[in-house]
Amino acid sequence: MNKSIMITGANSGVGKETARQLGMLDGTEKIYLACRNKDKALEAKTDLEKQTGKQIFEIIIMDISNLTSVRQTVNSLKNPIDALIMNAGGGGTDPMALTKDGVTEIFAANVLGHALLLEELIKSNKLVKTALYVGSEASRGIPKMKMKLPPLKSSSVEEFETIINGTFFNDKKVDGMIVYGQVKYVGEMWLAAMARKHSGIKMLSISPGSTQGTRTADAFSPVFRFFYNNLLMPFIFPMMGLSHKLETGARRLVDGITNPSYKNGAFYGSKENVLVGPVIDQSTIFPDLKNEVYQDNAYEAVRRYIG
Repeated sequence: MNKSIMITGANSGVGKETARQLGMLDGTEKIYLACRNKDKALEAKTDLEKQTGKQIFEIIIMDISNLTSVRQTVNSLKNPIDALIMNAGGGGTDPMALTKDGVTEIFAANVLGHALLLEELIKSNKLVKTALYVGSEASRGIPKMKMKLPPLKSSSVEEFETIINGTFFNDKKVDGMIVYGQVKYVGEMWLAAMARKHSGIKMLSISPGSTQGTRTADAFSPVFRFFYNNLLMPFIFPMMGLSHKLETGARRLVDGITNPSYKNGAFYGSKENVLVGPVIDQSTIFPDLKNEVYQDNAYEAVRRYIG
């Protein structure tokens, strides 16, 4: 049983719903809502307390894309946590802009900050049991949505770096979901390598699937984002097996830190031709996900930007 859990990006969407579901479980004593915006965090905390009838939610103000903010959060954490859910991310308003650390904003929000957060928690003995990274089926391509995986020529450290700093996409017309998928791929491979290097803590990636009420569409243009959020996700995609309700997506993450049958280091998501339903090991669809050399290369590429 996880008595204390930290969830990044917990003020809305999958993060908030995951907090609600975990809050309803017997034995949960503390849920840290790690959020960037204080007002939104307070609103989420009030709503979660109302829905669950419990006073177990504590706000942590942290900007996951800011490495200084991440370090300050770990230093200020008084007690170890049992589980970490690395949920914050999305497409962002300017995903290809570079941060002061030399990475794209979309990479900073989805991977780099989480990489530092996990490493700092482990180094300071403040994570006890489980780390879950929220992945995406976009990282292995989604054939039914005509979304192909951009070919990596070598999966070398240097090639993973080009995804991190955005140069991988310089000579191409940037597709927001392709960028998002590649960023998530680096994150999933980094975590798989971490799982082998820190065997005392269970680590895995799980996709919530195509979930309504999330910020995935931030990577799209404003016009398509409106079309996606108001027509495709709530009406068309469910009929095609391409989206499910927020509660269902969040339940995958809850299962990820409570179900002992999930394998350490694996990435779980939907079956190949749907984005809903039971999860399976994604390496059965995309074998590169279990290539330990590629995992280590992704790990090394990420660490070059942590400092």
